Amino acid sequence: MIEFKQWHENEGVNYKFFSECQIYFCQCDLHHKLSLFELLRIVTDAAVEDFNQRCMSYDTLTDNGIGILVSRQSFRFHKMPVGNQKVTIKTWEEKPLPLQFVRAYEICDLETGEKLVSGISTWLLVDLNSRRLMRIKDFTLREPPLWQNEHDCYPADKITAPENMELLTSRPIWFSDIDGNGHMNNARYGAFVIDSLPEEYQKKEFTDFKINYSKEAIQGQKIDLYGNFNDQEKKITIIGKQKDEICFESELYW
Repeated sequence: MIEFKQWHENEGVNYKFFSECQIYFCQCDLHHKLSLFELLRIVTDAAVEDFNQRCMSYDTLTDNGIGILVSRQSFRFHKMPVGNQKVTIKTWEEKPLPLQFVRAYEICDLETGEKLVSGISTWLLVDLNSRRLMRIKDFTLREPPLWQNEHDCYPADKITAPENMELLTSRPIWFSDIDGNGHMNNARYGAFVIDSLPEEYQKKEFTDFKINYSKEAIQGQKIDLYGNFNDQEKKITIIGKQKDEICFESELYW
């Protein structure tokens, strides 16, 4: 029987969380590779479990009137995990920005240690009563990390959509898209992005993915998905709108 482990390694206030798991058939796309939706889900789950095991669970945060919401993400696919592959997910916080937490990720092959995916993300601290952003320095449930590392992926920075975007499709938000925060789970946007692409672009071997989350989406709303395909730069821009308000912006590279 295979046993998967979870553990922390720390140097002072700098913690790194490790979680071993297997990529299952149901998590993969038509090409038997980990789907973008499932990638976003497992790295977010690892981040949440990191905090859980350091006494900062969802319930603890809620009891303190605090919410933490992902703001931006960027990933590089060195070699996308495939079905039945056993992997180690590593995640750690880095020195925060004034209004954003910073968190990094690596997914590696469990047996060989080969790096498969690298990522970086930023997260917002929200006062659940006022729904306003809080300064990261006001988060006192743990000592902030001090380290800053270089990352072999694009920065999780602001995405600027080109002007000539074309409407690709519209998609309603269903009950199954919503999580315990009452809005669409951030991982679901990965499915929305891939599903909006024309078939010839869905077949491409993507090397990088970036996404900015701008506005919460809730059940019963509809997201209009617009795209721009830049074959010269090998870049696709997909944005989601609710009427005239941007819900998210994303980029795919191949």
